[in-house]
Amino acid sequence: MSVSSSIFSQLTTFRNVVTSRLLNRIVHRMNNVSLYSTATAAQPEMQQPASTEKQPRKISKAMIAYLERAKAHDTFIRQEQEDYNIGKRHLANMMGEDPEHFTQADVERAIEYLFPSGLFDKAARPVMKPPQDMFPPKKAAEFDESGRPFHSLFYTTKPNYYQALHDIYDNLLKLNDLEDKMIRKGIPPDQHAAEELQSSDWVNHEQLQKILLEEVGDIDYEYFLSSIKRLTDHPYANHAKDYLMKFRMEKRALTHSFEIPQLEYDEEGRPFITVPDCMRKEARGSVTVKGKGTGKIIINGKPLINYFIKYAQSREQVIFPLQFTGMMGEVDIEATVRNGGPSGQAGAIRWGIAWGLRSFVNTDMVEKMRIAGLLTRDWRRHERKKPGQAGARRKFTWKKR
Repeated sequence: MSVSSSIFSQLTTFRNVVTSRLLNRIVHRMNNVSLYSTATAAQPEMQQPASTEKQPRKISKAMIAYLERAKAHDTFIRQEQEDYNIGKRHLANMMGEDPEHFTQADVERAIEYLFPSGLFDKAARPVMKPPQDMFPPKKAAEFDESGRPFHSLFYTTKPNYYQALHDIYDNLLKLNDLEDKMIRKGIPPDQHAAEELQSSDWVNHEQLQKILLEEVGDIDYEYFLSSIKRLTDHPYANHAKDYLMKFRMEKRALTHSFEIPQLEYDEEGRPFITVPDCMRKEARGSVTVKGKGTGKIIINGKPLINYFIKYAQSREQVIFPLQFTGMMGEVDIEATVRNGGPSGQAGAIRWGIAWGLRSFVNTDMVEKMRIAGLLTRDWRRHERKKPGQAGARRKFTWKKR
């Protein structure tokens, strides 16, 4: 009995030890599982605020360069504006006027009074204008911060130019639709609508570049003019007047030196005008233009064909003002000229005819003549021969031996 009881007690002790060890292992494993699950569950909660933070947008190098240039330009214009305001106040104080009401016209008048200049070249004369007039405006940004361009025609390198061509085409399509509607209704176009554009001219090459803020080549400028003239020639072009006037400028008003004299009448009731002091090079003369004529041109008592019998170019120079104004066969010309050669005499007569025709045509034609250069004197003279040279510019042939 003693042996069996001792064996039973040892087995019981062994069972208790094994059971306790198994329980400890199970509890330990359960604790590890719970800790791992809580750690994994807590990890997204800790990382979630970082994911919700807004990432900063990347700015392209082109945008950074543009922002730097724009900032430098704005700083420069601001400084120039401050200097202009200070200078304007100084001028107002020197002239004894109120600086607060000192206009740009007063500034130019003060400069002309304080700094008289006899320089012929206007670019060499002193000038003081606001920086907005002196420095051309800069082109705005054409792309966003990521570098993506705003304009659909950005990669043409001249988006504003090609956009203007597209606008011309769109306006032309609208006018064609309007013309079709008017034809179906039987309404004719207004014949006097095109006369509204006669008081203005197309902008020149430089002005177009300032409007578009882009470099425009000569070929592109000619193509632009030919395209927009098609829009102007449309019977209903007056409906696109607002767009056309963006590229047209009002003609400069005639100055007092262009005052047109009144016509005189002879004994027969024919109107006439006499232009004295017609000059070109060494030639001097006077020209009389008579209305109600048949197109006769008499120079020093001889017909034009007989006076410039060997010089076709001189004959063309004389009749050019009559052809330009459409007065061929409507007036008679009597001219007296002396000194000079065929070129100088023809130039003097041409200027006299153009100057006299102002009294026979309307103001629009006078303005066209002025723009064509018919009313401008040609002050060029024959350049003298230089000593030691074969001519005015020609040199003798140089020989080494």
